[in-house]
Amino acid sequence: MTPTSLAIPLTGLPFPRSEYERRQQKVLDTVASAGLDALVVTARGHLRYLTGYDGNGAYFAPFPLILVPGRQPTYVVREYDEQAVRSYSCIDEIVTYTHKNDFAKVCADVLRQHGLQGERIGFELGCWSLAPADVSALQTQLPDLKIADASRLVSSVAAVKSERELKVMRDAMRMTDLAMRTFQSSLREGVTELEMAGTMAAAIEAEAGKAGGEIGMAPATILFGERTKLAHGSPMQHPIRRNEPAFLEVGASKHGYMVGLVRCAVLGRHPETESLHALAEEVIEALVAAIKPGVSAGAVDAAGREVLKRSGRQGVFRQRTGYQTGINWTERGDLSLEPGAEDILKTGMTLHMPNILCSENGYLFGTSAHVLVTERGAEILSDTPRTLYRA
Repeated sequence: MTPTSLAIPLTGLPFPRSEYERRQQKVLDTVASAGLDALVVTARGHLRYLTGYDGNGAYFAPFPLILVPGRQPTYVVREYDEQAVRSYSCIDEIVTYTHKNDFAKVCADVLRQHGLQGERIGFELGCWSLAPADVSALQTQLPDLKIADASRLVSSVAAVKSERELKVMRDAMRMTDLAMRTFQSSLREGVTELEMAGTMAAAIEAEAGKAGGEIGMAPATILFGERTKLAHGSPMQHPIRRNEPAFLEVGASKHGYMVGLVRCAVLGRHPETESLHALAEEVIEALVAAIKPGVSAGAVDAAGREVLKRSGRQGVFRQRTGYQTGINWTERGDLSLEPGAEDILKTGMTLHMPNILCSENGYLFGTSAHVLVTERGAEILSDTPRTLYRA
């Protein structure tokens, strides 16, 4: 815990300070390799990864973390949020601004104090939490500033997990598996999507309480019958009937590390979605077999698409194959398994590969694998079988 957090209950860092210092140094090493003089981190997932603070106050204006080789990191945050940042982060050097229009001037002043006003600095131009207007305002304050796109720099480091991170993710996966088992055992004619969501949440809450309440479940995509045609649909008061499909995408999280899965079921029989699921299982098997250190993300993607090509049903798959997981897996710029992706897989990376296929009639159905890249290949993190559940 930071010294100021000791006086405030239930605050502090989820990992030792040394873990955050290790992450920051890895990022600084990458900054040097990229030929940059400094890095300005604004993506909320990256801020949490590097400092422990989740960046919730940054909806107002960016909360830049300024990383400079040979210097202590500096956090520029809104004055209103200063105590929260001090209580939840490992950063000691904090500079504040009061109003949104103060952000650019205060941030520019910090960069000047570090002698960076004319240097080449990386900004996360392709991530959330940094608007073009923010960059323009900084450039106005510092006309000689050389801005480089460093959107993928932090994510390239964060993609490889430490043992501490993996322990947290395994804990979260146990809760995700519990949610899946609850979903399967509770599936019966007449149960509604919202009832199912409540049953799963109660099961997770009861189990998480035994672990100190550190684990939570993100809002789940639970869809029954014709509503399985809705991508990312929210659960409603809609019941499942006999011979209808059921779709679930859910993930538990611990300290911000989300570990998701996709599983589907059929109450009775539904040949159209059953056929989709069988194909998705084949694709997942090929993807898992293709994962090993040194392989490109594009090559893994191609292994799955080859199965679809052989089936003659390439058109049923309409998205990327997978993505890196960890803190805030929806961050733009993270490693992605997609055609032509050149990122090289490394031991310690975690990936989620949801193979959700779309039938001619619009049903979305499939399964997924959440894996850890090891020296031997892919380690499956979930205990829930990838096969179709029939109730």
